[in-house]
Amino acid sequence: MNNGQTSIRDALYEAPGPRARRWIAAGTAAVLLLLAALIYGVIHQFAINGQLDARYWSFFARYTTWRFIGNGLAGTLTAALTAGVITFFAGLLLMLGRISGIRPLEWLCTALIEFSRGVPTLLFIYFFFLVVPQFGIKLQPIWKIAMPVAISAAGVVAEVLRSGVNAVPKGQTEAAVSLGMQKGSVFFKIVFPQALRYVVPALISEVVIVLKDTTFAYVVNYADLMQNAKVLISNYDALLSVYLVVAIIYILINYILNKLSVAVARRGETAKPVRSR
Repeated sequence: MNNGQTSIRDALYEAPGPRARRWIAAGTAAVLLLLAALIYGVIHQFAINGQLDARYWSFFARYTTWRFIGNGLAGTLTAALTAGVITFFAGLLLMLGRISGIRPLEWLCTALIEFSRGVPTLLFIYFFFLVVPQFGIKLQPIWKIAMPVAISAAGVVAEVLRSGVNAVPKGQTEAAVSLGMQKGSVFFKIVFPQALRYVVPALISEVVIVLKDTTFAYVVNYADLMQNAKVLISNYDALLSVYLVVAIIYILINYILNKLSVAVARRGETAKPVRSR
C-alpha cells in the first residue's frame, strides 16, 4: 500500500501463502501446456489442409495490403469515436432526465433506457438502414452505423453515469445549496466532475463494446476494417489469414483500451486524498 491508502483490490484480495502460490504456479503451468498443445493442434490441422501455403499469406508483404487495412481501421476508429461521443451525450441527457425529479420525465427516460438496453444493436442498424430511408431521410453510411450503435449503448452509459452520481456523498450537495449555489451549478461544478472520475474506467470499457459493435458496418456498406477484410478475402481467397490478422488488430486495440481503463482506475485511487485519523 502506498501513502497509507488501501485500494479496493487490497481490501478484497488477500495475498496467497506459500502453499497457495505453489498450487497457483502448478495450475498456471498446466493451463499453459494445454494451451500450447491446443495451438499446436490447430496449426497442424491448418498445415494439413493447406491453409499455411504461401499464397494465403504472401500478399501481407505488400504495402498496398496494409494501406488498405489501415484505411479500414481508420474507418472503424472514426465510426467508433463518432458513436462514442453521441453515446456519452445521449447517456448524459437520459441520466439527467431520470434523476430530474419530474415524474413524467423520469418515466420517459427510464423507458428509453430500458428500451435501449433491451433491443439488440443489429435491429437498430436495420432500422436506420431499411426504415429511415423510407421517410425520405438520406444518411451517410457512417451515420447509419454510428447512430444505431450510439443508441444501443446510450442506456448503459446513462446507468453508469447515474451510479457515479449516486456515489458522490449527498452532504456535498446539501452544503453547496446551503451556501446559496443553484442546484444546476452544484451538479455540474461539484457532483458531476466527481461522478465522472468514479466511472471513467467503466466508460472506457463501454468504448470497447462500441468498437466491437461497429463490426456490423458491413450491413450498411461502410468501409471499415471488416468491410475491407471481406474485399481482401474476395480478391485472394484467403479467409483464414485475413480474419486472423483482423482479429489480432481488434485484440490489440481492445487490450490497449483495457489497459487504459486499469491505469485510469489506479490513478483515480491514488488521487484520492488521504484522510487523517
